Amino acid sequence: MTVVRTESSTSLAPAAAYFRDALPARAFRLGGRTSHLARAYASRVIDGLAAVVPGLEIEYVPIETSADRCKGDLSELGGKGLFMKEIDKALMMGHIDAAVHCMKDVPGDVPLPKEFVFAAYLQRDDVRDAVVFPDGSKYATISDLPPGARIGTSAVRRKAQLLRRRPDLNVQRFRGNVVPRLTRLDEEREVDALVLAGGGLAKVGMEHRISQLLSLDEMCPAVGAGVVGVQCRKADEGIVELLQVIDDAQTRTHILAERTMLHALQGHCNSPIAGHCHTTDDGQLSLIGMVFSRDGATFAYAHEWDTPDHAYELGAFVAANLTRKNARSIIAGTRLH
Repeated sequence: MTVVRTESSTSLAPAAAYFRDALPARAFRLGGRTSHLARAYASRVIDGLAAVVPGLEIEYVPIETSADRCKGDLSELGGKGLFMKEIDKALMMGHIDAAVHCMKDVPGDVPLPKEFVFAAYLQRDDVRDAVVFPDGSKYATISDLPPGARIGTSAVRRKAQLLRRRPDLNVQRFRGNVVPRLTRLDEEREVDALVLAGGGLAKVGMEHRISQLLSLDEMCPAVGAGVVGVQCRKADEGIVELLQVIDDAQTRTHILAERTMLHALQGHCNSPIAGHCHTTDDGQLSLIGMVFSRDGATFAYAHEWDTPDHAYELGAFVAANLTRKNARSIIAGTRLH
């Protein structure tokens, strides 16, 4: 449990004074997972709130989730919802005022609690995946790896895309928080390389371990990659309004398109689904959606554009295109493994 008091100010701006008065007369309790990465995400939220309400006392409440305790295959343990179950309960019971989530870990095949709202999405980090090799490795890129080399990853999405380009590789499940995974890589040498989120490595001060950043053409990101979402109870209007001040409008638009696509596809946590939305130089929304078989040999691809005010329609349209290209059959096939 960590208490952070933001920089005080003797003269609060009118907006800051309003939010201070709207909040309970105690520390603002921000909940999240126990990992180094979750704490780094929470620090971004705290810094954002500090700029709005100087002097606000913020307490970070670390919550161990089922996914953190169980190291097996998520699909066999209950899916991505295990990253949120205990945090949702704490928010529902009023033990915390808001929750920090990595949006790529928020499931798209089950409805979120109707009592909650994502009041803020922070500006998106780098979405590219990174390749990390053990200390002293003679390899520097995936292309350097010989046939049969072992690559560790926690994501079926990454496994499918790695095998699509290099079916000769041995891609193994390698779960855990970022720092412990790097320790296992160096000390136990279970695999020859790891693929994990480049932005996550940077957030925990491990960007120096990145040997290769994969382009979006080489590795399409997960839906919600690089985005921190802050969830609270709809009924807490003061907290909703406070969090909305740190919301990044462009990121919210991108998330709406991506998650509309994901929800329409009804992919489960065992489905290799990738999707990425960004705003082009001429102001259009660009949304890529991809669905893979687990070995990457079969896939569906769609790429469409629309205006920012049609983010929902764009997500639905890309999902429909993927469906016409046999995406549902591909997703159904992944349930069998």
